[in-house]
Amino acid sequence: MAQLALVKPIIFFDLETTGVDPAKDRVVEIAMIKLHPDGARSSYIKRVNPGMPIPKEASDIHGISDDDVKDAPLFKHIAHELYQWMQGCDLGGYNSSKFDVPVLAEEFLRCNIDVDFTERKMIDVQQIFFKMESRSLSAAYKFYCQKTLENAHSAEADVNATIDVLEAQLERYTDLSHEVAALHKFTGGEQFVDYARRLVMKDGHPIFNFGKYKGMRVEDVFSKEPQYYDWMMQADFALHTKQKISEILNKMKLKKLGLKS
Repeated sequence: MAQLALVKPIIFFDLETTGVDPAKDRVVEIAMIKLHPDGARSSYIKRVNPGMPIPKEASDIHGISDDDVKDAPLFKHIAHELYQWMQGCDLGGYNSSKFDVPVLAEEFLRCNIDVDFTERKMIDVQQIFFKMESRSLSAAYKFYCQKTLENAHSAEADVNATIDVLEAQLERYTDLSHEVAALHKFTGGEQFVDYARRLVMKDGHPIFNFGKYKGMRVEDVFSKEPQYYDWMMQADFALHTKQKISEILNKMKLKKLGLKS
């Protein structure tokens, strides 16, 4: 089986949650598998009490109920331990860039742990699949590994299947690099500012990626309509989005004063 060319550890992970909104929903299960450059693997797998009821539609998908997590720790009780375990590692997953990473970042920010995943290389195995074949994880597992994915939507089963699919992709596509940095670039898509992708980069400037100002520079909008910043801070946007627009506004103020940020 083809292997990743690693210069430092990479963590592949999957989250099961109460829903699909990073700003509102919470983690109920974490499964992380750390691949080391020497080929060794270590894991961090834990159920989490979300501190809120798990909707039936979510339980129907991943099979985790309120009763299953009533004695599990809250995320804030494992946050520092988990953050330390993830230190110095790149990241990978299946649809991780648009879902798992934003959700995990929000959970850390709620615990006042200021994570910056932009410093890590990230491989989204789904993007390789979409660019090469375009299917779901179960179909990807069947297509690349010739196996049926048992216990789909169990976090541990999904993350192990993701690693198996990636290794099969590396073997199948001989022109696909085994380097994490190259796979990060291949699967990354547009350059985003916040994990929820409300802001993206264009020509070296952050622009809005939603709403009435979509495609416009954030600085231009805040200069023209300062109350738009206030509205975003009061509205139900992800904490990381609010953090980034605050950084942009602070840089604007410093620039106006002739100071460097």
